[in-house]
Amino acid sequence: MQIRTTLSAAALMACAITASAQLPSRPDPKEIPLPEIHTSMKPMPGPDALPNRPEMPDPLILDNGQRVRTPAQWQQRRKEIRTTLEYYVVGLAPPPPGNVVGHVLSEQTLANGKVKYRLVHLTFGPKDSLSLDIGIFTPIGVPAPPAIISPSGTPPGATPLPRLPQGANQGKGQDALLVTGPMVTEPGTLPPGAREGIRTRTAEEIATTNPALAHGYAFVTFNNNDCGEDTTLRLPDGSWAYRTTRFFPAYPKNDWGLLGAWAWGVSRIVDYLQTDANVDKTKLIVTGISRTGKSALIAGAFDDRIAMTAPVASSGGGTPAFRFSGEGRGGKEGLTEIVRKYPNWFSPHLHQFWGQQDKLPFDAHWFFALCAPRPIISLEGTHDQNVPINGVYQSELAARPVYSFLHADGKIGVSFADRPHGMVQGDWDAMLAFADKYLLGKQVDRDFYTFPPALLSTSEGK
Repeated sequence: MQIRTTLSAAALMACAITASAQLPSRPDPKEIPLPEIHTSMKPMPGPDALPNRPEMPDPLILDNGQRVRTPAQWQQRRKEIRTTLEYYVVGLAPPPPGNVVGHVLSEQTLANGKVKYRLVHLTFGPKDSLSLDIGIFTPIGVPAPPAIISPSGTPPGATPLPRLPQGANQGKGQDALLVTGPMVTEPGTLPPGAREGIRTRTAEEIATTNPALAHGYAFVTFNNNDCGEDTTLRLPDGSWAYRTTRFFPAYPKNDWGLLGAWAWGVSRIVDYLQTDANVDKTKLIVTGISRTGKSALIAGAFDDRIAMTAPVASSGGGTPAFRFSGEGRGGKEGLTEIVRKYPNWFSPHLHQFWGQQDKLPFDAHWFFALCAPRPIISLEGTHDQNVPINGVYQSELAARPVYSFLHADGKIGVSFADRPHGMVQGDWDAMLAFADKYLLGKQVDRDFYTFPPALLSTSEGK
């Protein structure tokens, strides 16, 4: 089976444009559109019908213009916020399947008897047609510890799933919607690409080096690509190739992007952990780095059973406000940059706001608001050029009134590690200390609320 990739004339021109070049203020009219997916959601207005609003939209103002003053009004407002974020950012995900079952495939004791590891195969969805392998590490001798859920590659002992190829211009800072392909020249399904692209650590390596386990917490790992394949590859009709694999074929009427699928996968893990006596189901933490930091934010916002959310280096589409991110606003990754390179991560309705982020009827702080009153900490790097520090600051500042309204002051935090884009020990230390304080009630002598003035002053803003 042979694959060809077809590029439009505009795509060939785009290949000559470097990522550092100034971006156009609007999408290229030669973009090849995505086929429309008709969901059950009512249409919401696009940028042409929305006012220019440079200020951050107030999460405590109902759609009818009234201010939230009672718990009942807040529950109404939460539904409005979630619907807005689903429509514009995440896409419509399926409801919980209600039939998650875990099958323990293997079990072993590691780290000189200090850690227990179980490889569990989850099945769920229509006619039990979907599955997900997860690895559960628990410290021996710690009864029902908190558990950190983190996408960290294929769990040890699981068989890596075949992968689709990447899109023709994926990872090159180019407009993904200028490209279609592949064209399959022989009958059949799309051929698999390379298997897992990174070396999978052994269970023993994780058991002896993972900071959560050393701290007495459980660690649950899975591969986000087993939920939805991270590729901008497109079929000849313009549709996303990832919609042909993993969770997506079971739900053809849902327009969710990859971030939503990864977050939905986290919730299926949470379904199983509700039945697992080896962890504390009331103290579940979700984290992730960069793109999976974005999906961690969505998971925490959309699933109230997650006790704490801790996105790491989530950058554009994560914790920083869109209004304070991107070219001329701060950091290298704002709305325009992210929907240009990775529109497949999001709802198809976000792309239309290219260059018009001040018309968004929401911003990133609404994800924080949905987490409230549960604790959330944004873990950032002091020299992460992808992340506008002022953008994170504006998101947390605009979300704090919700935490105050819910009598949860202090449960929205931030921490800075000495690093570029990525995750280091300092991020783990902050996450675990924040969890110790707000999930376990321990005394913690640490500041989770200060944005270094030097970083704010060097972060571009509007």
